[in-house]
Amino acid sequence: MGPNKLNNISDFEEDQPKKELLLDEKDYFVIEYFDFLSINGDKKVKIKSLGEKFASINSFFFEYLKEYHIPAAFVKNNDKKSLKFIKYKKFPFSIKILNVVDKRTAKLFDKKEGELLNLPVFEIHLGDGKDTLISETHLLAFDLCTTEDFKIINRICSKVNAVLKSFFERRGYLMAETKCNFGKFDDKIFIVDDFTPRSLKVVPLNKVSKSIDPYRFTTSAEIRHYTDHLFNLMSA
Repeated sequence: MGPNKLNNISDFEEDQPKKELLLDEKDYFVIEYFDFLSINGDKKVKIKSLGEKFASINSFFFEYLKEYHIPAAFVKNNDKKSLKFIKYKKFPFSIKILNVVDKRTAKLFDKKEGELLNLPVFEIHLGDGKDTLISETHLLAFDLCTTEDFKIINRICSKVNAVLKSFFERRGYLMAETKCNFGKFDDKIFIVDDFTPRSLKVVPLNKVSKSIDPYRFTTSAEIRHYTDHLFNLMSA
């Protein structure tokens, strides 16, 4: 199958190539990952073994974070394309962690896109897509999160960023961005997803090195190549 053109990166980021499957067990459910991405809500691009690789990458990083005592709802692989999780109640927002200046921030602060930040920026987003940026006061005003829960979420984000940045730096890459989602079970907060090419944006530390820009996928071939790249970094 030849390369399929995507309109822009948002088509890839907003897509949800997965499905929640409820189990008979009381406190667990399964998320299954598929081999396709939806473009503009209806057109589907199939990429061979994509679901298997998404599941594998996600489970690897969940296990890796748990080694550093970061609470994750991931339990184990259910099969090659699906993962078993604690039956958490998901918070309706995500935290985007930026270690470099992105396009929006560059315009706001008159900075160069891709410039390294001295400190990470944590952005709160309600849903996917454009114009989703909100503030902590939105969370509190609309009862989306308590002050104490948000403090815990921020601490988890800081630790996730430190652990994953170190992981990629040892392999010659900078984690420019990732996005963390959270859920709650039995009054405990867990990180629930998503450590796949949808959220992990890594770029070479060596500017001379050639690599696909994870912010600007234009073909299914580029998505497949970047997915394989993350897959290979797991064993590097």
